[in-house]
Amino acid sequence: MRTITPRQTVFSLVLGATLALLPGCATSGKPPARIPADDARAQLEVLRSEFNTTKIQTLNQVMKLTAAEADKFWPIYRSYEKELASVGDRKLALIREFLAHHRAGTLTDQNSQEMAPHWLQTAQDRLDLWKKYHHLISEAVSPIRAAQFLQVENQMAIFVDLNIASEMPMVGSVPPPRSK
Repeated sequence: MRTITPRQTVFSLVLGATLALLPGCATSGKPPARIPADDARAQLEVLRSEFNTTKIQTLNQVMKLTAAEADKFWPIYRSYEKELASVGDRKLALIREFLAHHRAGTLTDQNSQEMAPHWLQTAQDRLDLWKKYHHLISEAVSPIRAAQFLQVENQMAIFVDLNIASEMPMVGSVPPPRSK
């Protein structure tokens, strides 16, 4: 019987969640149909909820918290997720802004110059959250548990970022012609 390592577990769960999270990742390559803004927001919330469920399963499988550790860890983690959602919302707004400019053919030096610092700030904000919550978990639970938390979060973030990047048009590329 083959033993599955925590690393393989993380990889499998993250890959599955990421493929489900982003439209077009596991499709025929056709662009997804336009979804009205309200429907898109609702769909995003469902996907975010499903992804967070996968993250919790992954954390449980990797960390194997005792009951006493879990009592300390999960309230901290819920606070982290609330703050991370805010960072994610800002990142999503920037992606939407970029895509709107790309589709309209209005991506200029000026708006590129304005968006770049905001994009970099979302990356910094996520790093700052990781530092903050690594410290809190380290103090409340243990440094090993804090390191496990960071490892899972980092791996999840890499997969999500990679999938987002793979779906984004290149800056400066010509948008596809509009269908009439």
